[in-house]
Amino acid sequence: MRNVTRLLGLAALAAGSLSCGDVVRDSRSPVFLALDSLTAASGAAATFGTILHSDVQVLVTTGGTCSVANPCPTTFADLGQARFRIVPKDTVGLATPTTNNEVTITRYHVSYRRADGRNVQGVDVPYAFDGVLTGTVGVGSASTLGFELVRHVAKDESPLVQLINSRSIITTITDVTFYGTDRVGNAVSATGSIQIDFGNFGDS
Repeated sequence: MRNVTRLLGLAALAAGSLSCGDVVRDSRSPVFLALDSLTAASGAAATFGTILHSDVQVLVTTGGTCSVANPCPTTFADLGQARFRIVPKDTVGLATPTTNNEVTITRYHVSYRRADGRNVQGVDVPYAFDGVLTGTVGVGSASTLGFELVRHVAKDESPLVQLINSRSIITTITDVTFYGTDRVGNAVSATGSIQIDFGNFGDS
């Protein structure tokens, strides 16, 4: 009985060691990618803020055949900006980060959710999507990268296209996850959230 207990203990210890090893392998980079701020701007205005009023249709009155008398219904993609910096994981006795710790971001993922729990893509919220961007966050300085937060096509699909002829507003919490690697190939990621209010807002 004593031998059986000892074997069970060794098995549990081995399982625990494997689990810890997986965690270590998944987090080998000695730095965190800190997302200091996430802001957004309507494609029609390009003024960045912490909440986005995403206009599903803008009446353009200048350029080409567009005029005040005959405005052109236009769809704009909305833009995002993310500000990053590198933070050492071990703040005690860690050597100054080197260029090996620089992080190059290569892609991102955007998903939308509502506070009321109605989160069916293409029905309650726009479809999630993956995007590509390239930028390097260096050592000792912050970096700001721009990206597409709301695509043109999303405003031509349900549920946003129905807002063109409606006074309704759809409010979403939008989660953006950025993915990259440090100079030696360790995977690094960071996630931030921003509120987006979708609607057909008045044009100035």
